Amino acid sequence: MKSMPSFYTRMPEWLKIKLPNGAKSSAVIHRLAGHSLNTICTSGMCPNRAECWGAGTATFMIGGNICTRACRFCNVATGRPHPLDPGEIDRIASTIAEWKLRHVVVTSVDRDDLPDGGAAHWVALIRAVRDASPSTTIETLVPDFRGNVEALDSVIAERPEVMSHNLETVRRLTPQIRSVATYDGSLSVLRRIADAGIVAKSGIMLGLGETIDEVLLTMDDLRSAGCRVMTIGQYLQPTEHHVEVAEYVHPDVFDQLKAEGLKRGFDFVESAPLVRSSYHAERHVIK
Repeated sequence: MKSMPSFYTRMPEWLKIKLPNGAKSSAVIHRLAGHSLNTICTSGMCPNRAECWGAGTATFMIGGNICTRACRFCNVATGRPHPLDPGEIDRIASTIAEWKLRHVVVTSVDRDDLPDGGAAHWVALIRAVRDASPSTTIETLVPDFRGNVEALDSVIAERPEVMSHNLETVRRLTPQIRSVATYDGSLSVLRRIADAGIVAKSGIMLGLGETIDEVLLTMDDLRSAGCRVMTIGQYLQPTEHHVEVAEYVHPDVFDQLKAEGLKRGFDFVESAPLVRSSYHAERHVIK
């Protein structure tokens, strides 16, 4: 893939993003603010937030909104997090019940300041959602818990319908893009999830300087780890201080990669420029 400069380069037409507006979006924003809830939609500047909010859905983020890591692609604030807020769990669970959500996605910031990486908070969240809304299916987009297997196993033991952990990029670029997580460490997380019989899901971004062959090898690595769902989207540089976009990848390439992924045995491959890991997540609950 050829390189292209920089934060100020005009984006192609296929990456034009519709900003949140309308009654449904306003209602979601109002409800989230009223319950003092964080979403990756806002903290991560997700390009699909207009579509999701317009449909009355959101991806909740637990553990606060300050991450202990400083990955070069991510817009979530980095620093020293506040202590965990126990009330956050009840507010999310009651919001899910109030909205009558059939499926919910929950992610978190990395909490390397905590001995268990926040795993107990995850366990409490899953239990609270199940108590408040037993029919709601759950996807957890978990961190790597810095290799703490016991912490990961405690979340796996709650058996959410889908467990996600993103590779983010290909092996070669991982040290340049992710601040702490490793490629093989993330594959180990996914393998442990899959070995427990839970749907394992992962995602990567294109446009960071990877080659097609590297993407295909990443697909093979994910399938070898037991991953059943893959998402592929275009990296968009959040600010001039983040890593630059190397290329805006044409939608035809995303279509070709979807076909390659399905050929390799993934149950689902969501592949398009504006796809993010929680996009159309309700499709990925595999019985």
